[in-house]
Amino acid sequence: MSGRDQSKAVARDHALADYSRIAVVIPALNEESSIGLVIQAIPRPLVSEIIVVDNGSTDSTATVARTSGATVLSELKRGYGTACLTGIRHALDHGAEVIVFLDGDFSDYPEDLPGLVRPILDQGYDMVIGSRMIGNRERGALLPQAVFGNWLACTLIRLFWGYRFTDLGPFRAVRSVALQRMKMRDPTFGWTVEMQIKAAKLKLKCTEVPVRYRKRIGTSKVTGTVLGTVGEGCPGRGRAGSRRAGKVISPFSVARVARQGPER
Repeated sequence: MSGRDQSKAVARDHALADYSRIAVVIPALNEESSIGLVIQAIPRPLVSEIIVVDNGSTDSTATVARTSGATVLSELKRGYGTACLTGIRHALDHGAEVIVFLDGDFSDYPEDLPGLVRPILDQGYDMVIGSRMIGNRERGALLPQAVFGNWLACTLIRLFWGYRFTDLGPFRAVRSVALQRMKMRDPTFGWTVEMQIKAAKLKLKCTEVPVRYRKRIGTSKVTGTVLGTVGEGCPGRGRAGSRRAGKVISPFSVARVARQGPER
């Protein structure tokens, strides 16, 4: 990118930032090798706060995140959804109008954030999913079982509620008022599918944008192991401390959320 193009990109980010207070929530478990890279790649003029929720790391994740300029929260109760809920509470308490969720393993491209929030800020959408299926992803970044799990869950959502998604990826943006209406509560791997099902139940205005995706730094806690993948495919078998909630989604998660009553 030329210097002139970079200046234009920065100007666009500043223009978007004038619309809203955007907070980024990053749940993290033992991501010391990648969390600094994630934080550094986030377009800073666009966001009001970067919140890293340390979900019981035994390495230097919290120290690296804090040194990189993030607000670091500690959530010792393991679970991807639990960590996200902790980040949400902080973001809402500090006036965030839009909350972006992002993984801490550097598999997502934080540079794609402007395109993720633009439909919310410019077109009135309530939720935007960053789709790896319609974007460019590195070969091998998503294992076959993850691709199949995404397809199956998205197919069930379309059949049950008429909403068309192509992905359940973790990189997403949600308007705060919409997120509060969802009353999220799944503490573990069902977090992303719960959000999309509840958005469909509430008939929220949703869309997808293509995002890039690459192999994560480090070893996956779920999709990188056979036992982890099998565990995610069985009801009640998800690992509470899993960081990889956005990667493999069980159809049982769809059924569990489907049984919940309508949100108000």
